[in-house]
Amino acid sequence: MAMSAEMGSVECDGMYSKLINKDEDTPYEEENHKLGNPDVQVSMPSAGGAPSSHPYRLATGCLGVLCVVFLISIAVLCAHYKNLLFGVSEEHDVLSKNYTSAQSTMERLSFNVSALSDVISKLQKEKGDVEKDKERLQARVKVLEEQGKPKVCPPEWIGFNTSCYFISSTSKSWKDSQEYCAERGGHLAIIHTPEEQTFLFNQLVRGHWNAYWFGLSDEKAEGDWFWVDGTKLVGG
Repeated sequence: MAMSAEMGSVECDGMYSKLINKDEDTPYEEENHKLGNPDVQVSMPSAGGAPSSHPYRLATGCLGVLCVVFLISIAVLCAHYKNLLFGVSEEHDVLSKNYTSAQSTMERLSFNVSALSDVISKLQKEKGDVEKDKERLQARVKVLEEQGKPKVCPPEWIGFNTSCYFISSTSKSWKDSQEYCAERGGHLAIIHTPEEQTFLFNQLVRGHWNAYWFGLSDEKAEGDWFWVDGTKLVGG
């Protein structure tokens, strides 16, 4: 066993010396060529040993850190946008509720406006009726006030109630007498009440009542008597 080991060691040393002499001893290489032996190439590791894997591990670590950072960023962005979407959804719900409430309020206001318009129209109509009644009452009050005031008659005219009477001493026809009165802003006497008739007859000369004209005429139809103001004679 000792001899074989020693022999193997000698062989290895010989092979190693031949491989080293390959680059330095050209005749030996040419001799091998001549003998037809193929080139024997043996790769020997460098004095520093196998190439170091430290840069690859560093790059792998950096990529891993970047992946973690990207994943964290994506998670944060997803959470942020989720919160934004949730907030937008809540705001949309609030706006929808407010819009519905505003529509309901608008409908109620529209109904109230219509009701108020009807009330205003009714009040305006009532106001017109009240104004008409007021005008009638004012006219009536004015008449009553005029009736309550003592009548101031021109000279030679006689006052009774709210009328003035002029008794002429000249002789004229009925038509001329009516024109004579109209020229002075009056007309032949119209008797409305028994008191008025008594008053007038007391102003006339007794026994000559038939000498005076009153505002009666049957010129339209004989026997159909009308006062000069167009009213029909009632009674005798």
